[in-house]
Amino acid sequence: MTAYVEIVAVSLSIVIGIVFVGAICVIAVFRINFQAHRLGLRPKDNAKVVAFFHPHCSAGGGGERVLWKAVQVLGEIHDKGTFNLHIVIYTIDPPSDNYQKDLMEHVKTRFSIELSPSLPLNFVHLDHCAHYLARSTRFSMAAESFGTMRLAYSALSIWPPDVFMDTTGCAFTFLVARVLAGCRVGAYVHYPTISTDMLSLVWERRPSYNHDSDIAQNSIITYVKLAYYAFFALCYGAIGSLAHTVMVNSSWTYGHIRYLWRGAARRISVVFPPCDVRSLENLSLEKREPVLVSIGQFRPEKNHALQIYSLAHLLKQHPNDMAGVKLVLVGSCRGASDEARVQELRNLATSLHLADSVEFILNQPYSVVKEWFGRASVGLHTMWNEHFGIGVVEMMAAGLVTVAHNSGGPKADIIVPLAGQTTGYLASTAEEYAGTLYDALTMNEQSLAQIRNDPRKSSERFSDEVLSTLFQRAV
Repeated sequence: MTAYVEIVAVSLSIVIGIVFVGAICVIAVFRINFQAHRLGLRPKDNAKVVAFFHPHCSAGGGGERVLWKAVQVLGEIHDKGTFNLHIVIYTIDPPSDNYQKDLMEHVKTRFSIELSPSLPLNFVHLDHCAHYLARSTRFSMAAESFGTMRLAYSALSIWPPDVFMDTTGCAFTFLVARVLAGCRVGAYVHYPTISTDMLSLVWERRPSYNHDSDIAQNSIITYVKLAYYAFFALCYGAIGSLAHTVMVNSSWTYGHIRYLWRGAARRISVVFPPCDVRSLENLSLEKREPVLVSIGQFRPEKNHALQIYSLAHLLKQHPNDMAGVKLVLVGSCRGASDEARVQELRNLATSLHLADSVEFILNQPYSVVKEWFGRASVGLHTMWNEHFGIGVVEMMAAGLVTVAHNSGGPKADIIVPLAGQTTGYLASTAEEYAGTLYDALTMNEQSLAQIRNDPRKSSERFSDEVLSTLFQRAV
């Protein structure tokens, strides 16, 4: 029996050794091929190629503002002669004759960001691989992470850079970029793919937009999902630790990423995302209308329905005082699913007899957003565990009395006291929102002036200039 065990142990050791050596050989082959391709594409001026993995680079959200501000900062570094750089962006947008020109105009209009004309910039169009990012209805985190790995491999096969920067939170791309392609890897993380909060949500069997009520009510499926989440978290932590430099957008994100990416814990720094506070601070505080304004893409996690329910509670509790109050939801739709969600919200407003009190402003340029910032009195935010909350900062800079969800970045970093003075309000339920909104809309002039001016001062912590300094320090 002992001899048999020894034979099995030796056999397993040999198999493991063969697999290990085989894996090393395969990785070496990939490295050699990628390196040869990298040298073949090396710019004539021997510039360092920095590539950004940002498939939806032409979108107009906060993540894209970070992307283009980062590219702008690298352009400044390039112009100073500190480093000779060449920027590449991996995108699933289809190519066109005027793609770059139109996109730069969009970036200028939407974000007030202009790139240095001397900075070399190229796009790798991966529209033929866009289906890799298709959403999955089962084991979505694993399936979609695998899809990002496939997309990253396709991108790196076309143009392998010296430095691979992920600005979308797709950590599993690090495995391809560092292990196979031999790139230096940097990351700007807006939101962890999985967090201890998500594990708690499943453990406590609380339904959510990403935790179906049928699963929450079934104990067996709950335990299976917990095991899946735990295994995914281990993989996410191990692969995230491959990054050489990690920037996160808030204290909330920092806590989660530092806990999960333990191998990179000492290489993580908080770099707040850039907010256009300067132009918003110029908006007049006079003649504001009884309007509640909400900004953000119409994604399920934004929980726009809670805003409509909050308005319904407000009008029900104070039908006379609040008769003229209006909710304006300003945001963009990424596709058919978002458009369907907007229709559901319209139907909800109608069912609550609020059709005349709720207005939707869809897919408009930033100038329209600023116009509503200058008209409204109150800014409304309802996303649970928002990683940061650029929209919340913009509301504060615009002089709105801001009411945000009592969680995540707004709670940890944004709506915090300034020299002992209140900078905004936090709420969680429709009842809490309704009570706070009533207080905000009936505030006396002296208190109103203070709650508008103090947040403006506080919002300067998140200006473009601050990000530029911190980003340069991090890279």
